[in-house]
Amino acid sequence: MDNVEGESNGSAVTAAATDKENGVATPQFGPRENYRIIKNIAILGFAFMIHFTAFHGTSNLQSSVHSDGSLGAFTLASIYGSLILSNIFLPVMVIRWLGCKWTIVVSFVAYMPYLAAQFYPRFYTLIPAGLAVGFGGGPLWCAKCTYLSVIAEAFSVIKQRKVKADYLIVKFFGLFFVFYQLAQVLGNLISFSVLSYGQDDSASHLNSTTAYSVVNISETCGANYIAPVDRQKSLVNDTNLDLHRPDATRLNVLTGIFLACMAIASLSVAVGVDSLKRYNLGRTGSGSGISGVKMLVITVKQLANKYQILLLPITMFIGVEQAFIAVDFTASFVACGLGISYIGYAMISFGLANAFAAAVTPYITKLIGRFPMILATAVFHCALIVFMLLWKPTDQYYAYSIIVACWGLADGIWLIQINALSGILFPGNEEAAFSNFRLWEATGSVIMYATSPILSTFTKLVCILCVMVIGTIGYTSIEVMEYRIKRGAAGKRFEMIQQTS
Repeated sequence: MDNVEGESNGSAVTAAATDKENGVATPQFGPRENYRIIKNIAILGFAFMIHFTAFHGTSNLQSSVHSDGSLGAFTLASIYGSLILSNIFLPVMVIRWLGCKWTIVVSFVAYMPYLAAQFYPRFYTLIPAGLAVGFGGGPLWCAKCTYLSVIAEAFSVIKQRKVKADYLIVKFFGLFFVFYQLAQVLGNLISFSVLSYGQDDSASHLNSTTAYSVVNISETCGANYIAPVDRQKSLVNDTNLDLHRPDATRLNVLTGIFLACMAIASLSVAVGVDSLKRYNLGRTGSGSGISGVKMLVITVKQLANKYQILLLPITMFIGVEQAFIAVDFTASFVACGLGISYIGYAMISFGLANAFAAAVTPYITKLIGRFPMILATAVFHCALIVFMLLWKPTDQYYAYSIIVACWGLADGIWLIQINALSGILFPGNEEAAFSNFRLWEATGSVIMYATSPILSTFTKLVCILCVMVIGTIGYTSIEVMEYRIKRGAAGKRFEMIQQTS
């Protein structure tokens, strides 16, 4: 086993013990090691929160701030396009070279040129910077998921297996996403505060009033909304959306704040998070001894697993529904019905609901079980989509806030459950499993971004509903197969979470 880092820092590994359940040699940790693990999760969550506060706050402005020549749209496309390639080729190789901790640090740094390019936005600065974000994103999320899964297993060992590792994985993912989902809230608050400070909002109000006087919101917005190919021919977009670029000085101040956030995030992980060498429980991981050239082979090999195949539709659904809420809902519901100034407020509601879902999902899952939880979420999300298909938008803000908050609740549950399931189903093979998760999630997002200008909102909502139903059927198939396996060999496979710790 690798040398343990941080032995001079207090409660390090003191002796070797045997894990009776798995029959392998495991380290014996000090009495306060559980608090150290919680500290690692908290610092990691804080770092992701402030890092993606900067990223989301910047990305949300791309399509409007850099509208000339569709520079903002091309930048976002470069990010998600390179993210697909990154998830195929890079995670196992980078994690094998650097380890999970330093992969996260280096990946954070790879995002920083994207912020720096905002000071001088051109095709030859933003596009390469967007590519760097995508290439850093694959290893970043794979390393994060692997880190949480491994320390959950270590925590279970510390508790002498009195708490199941699968439950701890869900709980740790939930704690992490409480931090992460707050990034949407903070990013929108900082962006709105900096760009609107001291400005007269009368022009924005005039735009909204003008739009309401000439546009039938209930017939034009919501599910009936069709994005025009030629913006100049669209009465809704010309009158209801504020396309004026904010003052350059304010944009530079905002970029400086966000760039400092990313620097703090990198330093936080580098200084405050322990290496996984400390929690190496005799496992090698899927990336051990594998060259970067063979990464594609590893990913394809992982796809040969029937469970991975059955998870693909629900994984793509997560990417599709997130892209829809970020791009199509904000345009076809909020901007069309209320005006561009309300988009930030709506996304704040989404972020708060996401954080709440992340906080309560592990506890509800422990009470009722993973399978009932996911089925209940699918029914809830299905009902929400049907409501959005039938609802006639109004000029009342609270209705939009409730809709986006409900979507945020469902999205938070999906994220935690499917992320955790990837760690539960493929122990020792997390890098390849989470690489596939990010790959197909990004693929779903790219598909939604590509079809956004072409399809009506009604059509996109119907497609989202179909993908969710297919994904839920695939997940249900996994649970049925696992139930049959456990019935024949109890305890040999992972157990349903409804069993209490």
